[in-house]
Amino acid sequence: MFLDHPTLTATNSFTEPDRLERLTRVYGYVAALADLAGKQSFIEKVSQLHDHKGTLIVFWHDAPTEDEKAYFTQAWSSKMGDGSTNVEHEV
Repeated sequence: MFLDHPTLTATNSFTEPDRLERLTRVYGYVAALADLAGKQSFIEKVSQLHDHKGTLIVFWHDAPTEDEKAYFTQAWSSKMGDGSTNVEHEV
């Protein structure tokens, strides 16, 4: 079992706890996309997910590939996420 999941944080999470719930859904969506693509270990590269006023910021331990970035854009733009493509990546 993988126990080193990324930290989930959000601006205004104390007054808007649904932001953290949304990040949990997006994280699960991304993990499922990676599993389907046979890239289960990529999630170990992610250190933190942060929702900053509707923009998903993904913090990485190691530089992501374009495919790995695309998993987050797909998840964030879905009904599980924010519905937008506002995703930023920080290494």
